Amino acid sequence: MQQSEQPVLRDIVLVGGGHSHVGVLKQFAMNPVPGVRLTLICRDTHTPYSGMLPGYVAGHYSYDDVHIDLSRLAEFAGARFYRDEAIGIDRSRKRVNCRSRPDVPYDILSVNIGSSPRVNDVDGARDHAVPVKPINGFNNRWLSLLSRLENHEGPMSVAVVGAGAGGVELTLAMQFRLRNELKMRGHDPDQLHFHLFDAENQILPTHNEKVRAVFADKLASRGVKVHLGAAVTKVEAGHLTTESADVHSVDEVLWVTRAGGPQWLEETGLALDPGGFIRVRDTLQTETDDDIFAVGDIANVVNHPREKAGVFAVRQGRPLADNLKRYALGKAVRAFSPQKKWLALISTGDKFAVASRGDMSFAGKWVWHWKNHIDKRFMAKFNDLPAMEENSALPDTGAAQNAEEASQAISAVAMRCGGCGAKVGSTVLSRALGELRPIERDDILIGLHAPDDAAVLTVPAGKAVVHTVDFFRAFIDDPYVFGKVAANHALGDVFAMGAEAQSATAVATVPYGIESKVEDVVYQMMSGAVEVLNEAGCALVGGHTGEGRELALGFAVNGFIDPEEVMSKGGLRAGDVLLLTKPIGTGTLFAAHAKLEAKGRWIDAALASMVQSNKAAAQCLRRHGSKACTDVTGFGLLGHLVEMTRPSGVDAELDLGAIPILPGAEETAAAGILSSLQPANIRLRRGIRDQEKWVKHPRYPLIFDPQTAGGLLASVPANQAEACVDELRALGYPHTAVIGRVLPQDESGPIEPITLRD
Repeated sequence: MQQSEQPVLRDIVLVGGGHSHVGVLKQFAMNPVPGVRLTLICRDTHTPYSGMLPGYVAGHYSYDDVHIDLSRLAEFAGARFYRDEAIGIDRSRKRVNCRSRPDVPYDILSVNIGSSPRVNDVDGARDHAVPVKPINGFNNRWLSLLSRLENHEGPMSVAVVGAGAGGVELTLAMQFRLRNELKMRGHDPDQLHFHLFDAENQILPTHNEKVRAVFADKLASRGVKVHLGAAVTKVEAGHLTTESADVHSVDEVLWVTRAGGPQWLEETGLALDPGGFIRVRDTLQTETDDDIFAVGDIANVVNHPREKAGVFAVRQGRPLADNLKRYALGKAVRAFSPQKKWLALISTGDKFAVASRGDMSFAGKWVWHWKNHIDKRFMAKFNDLPAMEENSALPDTGAAQNAEEASQAISAVAMRCGGCGAKVGSTVLSRALGELRPIERDDILIGLHAPDDAAVLTVPAGKAVVHTVDFFRAFIDDPYVFGKVAANHALGDVFAMGAEAQSATAVATVPYGIESKVEDVVYQMMSGAVEVLNEAGCALVGGHTGEGRELALGFAVNGFIDPEEVMSKGGLRAGDVLLLTKPIGTGTLFAAHAKLEAKGRWIDAALASMVQSNKAAAQCLRRHGSKACTDVTGFGLLGHLVEMTRPSGVDAELDLGAIPILPGAEETAAAGILSSLQPANIRLRRGIRDQEKWVKHPRYPLIFDPQTAGGLLASVPANQAEACVDELRALGYPHTAVIGRVLPQDESGPIEPITLRD
C-alpha cells in the first residue's frame, strides 16, 4: 500500500474500470498531484480489454492476456480500490451509493461504467438470452455458456442477435472455438449451427461496402445463417420469434444489440440522451454538473457523436486525466475533440482480420498479427508494471510542478503538535460514530449510547471472563474492508477459546488531514468493524482515536465462557486429528501485493477468507469434542502448533500436502516474496524433526507464513474427524482439511515435537 506524506485535500472518485479510467490511473501513477487522492470503485478486479475478447473467445489468448488487473494498477497509482458496484449518485451530498458498502464521498467524480444491452425491450430476452455487455463480468457468462455447449449432446443451434461489428466478430470467434472443441472430443462439428439476426438490412452498417463484402463471404463460407431485416420480438426457452412471426428453434441466444445506460442513472438528475447515456460537453464534464465527468460507452459527447467503440474510450483517457488534474487544482479545463475517422481491426476467429477506416479496407492473416501486436503492446502498458519496494515512492515526473501548485492549499492543513495524545477532534468523531449502529444489550450499563469514562457491563453468574487485544496498521487502502478484517482478527482469540464475544473497545490511528476526510476514513473503517462485531453479537462500547502517519486499528475484546468448556492450547491428546478451517498464505500474498507481484484475484480470495468469522467454526469444533484450539495468526501455522504441543506434552505430525493454501501463495513464496515477520517465525524450525530434507518443499515456507484473521487450528477425536469436516464445509468453510495428527511425546522430550510428511 502506497503511503503519501501529503494530507488529502481533494477526492477524485472513478466509478467503473473501463478503458478511459485505466488510462487515468496510469497517468496519475506517472504524475501524481499532491493532496489529490484517487478512489476506484469497480465490481470486478480484472477488467477485460474489449479489443482482445474475440481472440479470448476463439481460444487464442488466456484470461490474463486480455484482462487488466485493476488491483495492481490502483496500487501502482497510489489509488484506493473499492471492489463494489455503484448503484446511484447522491449529487446533493456528493456521494456515490454502493451496493455493499457505505456511501463514498467525492469532490470530483468520473463515470466509465460501459453499457448494457436492452434485454428488457424484448419479451423474454432477460430470462433466456445471454447479454454480452457489460463486458466486465463477461468471462463468467462465457464460461457458463461454453460449459453448456460443450456438454450438449446432438445438434445445437446458437443465435446471436445483433449483426454489427461486435456481433459478427463474436459469432465467428465462438464458432471457431466450439468447432475445434467438438473435433477434439471426437464429435461432428457440423452438428453445430449458428444464426445471426438483425433488424437492419445489412451487416456491419457503420463500415464500408468492401468490409461488409468480406464478412458476408466469411459468414457464408462458415455456414452461418444470416437473418437481416428480422427484428427479434420474443425469446423463449428453445425458441426465438421475429417480427415477421417466424419462429426459430435455438438452444442458446446471445444478445449483442444496441445497448443503453443502467436504470439507476435516471435517478441522478443528470441529463441523459434517449438511450440512457450521460450527455457530456467537449470537456467531458456532464451538461448538468461540472463536478461529474463521464467517458466511454456510457457518455454521449453531444457535439461529437460517435459509434460506441473502445478506441474512443482509450483515446479519452489522457484528456480526461489532464482535465481531472486541472479541475482539482482550480485551473480551466480543456475541450477534447475525438477523431472523425478511426481504424477498426475486426477478426474472424481464425487468426484472420479485416482493417476498416472510412472507405479504406484490407484483409489477411497479416492484419490479425498486426492487430495482435497492437493489442499486446496496449495491454503491456497496464500489466507490465515495474516492481516496487514496499513504501517506495511513486514515479514523480512532473510531480515537483504539481507540488508547487498544490503547496498553498496543503499549507492550510496545520501541522500537528502531537499534544493531548494526538487525539482526533470530538466533533469529527461524534459525526462519524453517530451514523454507526452497534448492537445494544441490557447487560451494557454504560457504553456508546451513554458515553462515560469507561464502559460498564454486568457479568452473568457462573461465567468466566475472556480478555484479548489486537492492533495493527492497515495493509490495504480500503478502510471499510480493513475495519472488517481488524475486527474479525481481534475476535478470533475469543472464539478459539470457545467463548462468546460480549464487548469490544476500539483503538484507532488515523492520518491527519482536513476534518471531512478524517471523518470519512473513521466512518468507513468503523462501519466495517461494527458490521463484523454486530454479526458476532459483540457490542462496541467505546474506544480511543488518535492521529498518526498510518491508518491502524485494534480492539480489546471481552467474552464470557463456561469454565468447564474452555478450549485451550494445552488440550491436545495423542490420537487426536488436527484440523485447519481456512487456507493460509496471507503474509506472502500481501507482501507481494505491496510489490505489485500479486494478481488481484489472489488478493480478493485472501480478503474473502480474512473477513470470514471463526464463530460458527469454533462452535462446530466444540460440538465434535475439541479441547484444543487456537486461531492461526502472526506466528504462522507451525508457530501456533508448537505453542499447542509443548503445554500439551505431545508431539504432532503435519501433512504438508494436505494444508489448504490460498490461491497464489505458493507462487509468491516460490518467488521469495515473504512477510517481514517470516524470518522471526523461521527460527521455530528447530522444532521440526529432520527439517533439512523439507527446506526445498514448495509448501515449507508457508508453514512459517504469518496470518491475519486466519482460521482455527484444532484437534478433535479421530472418530469425530470426518463428521466434523463435513459439517464445517457445510457451514461455509469449504477449505477445511485434516492436516495431521497428534502423537505421543517422543522419549527424547519436546525439543523437536513436529514431524513433517507429504
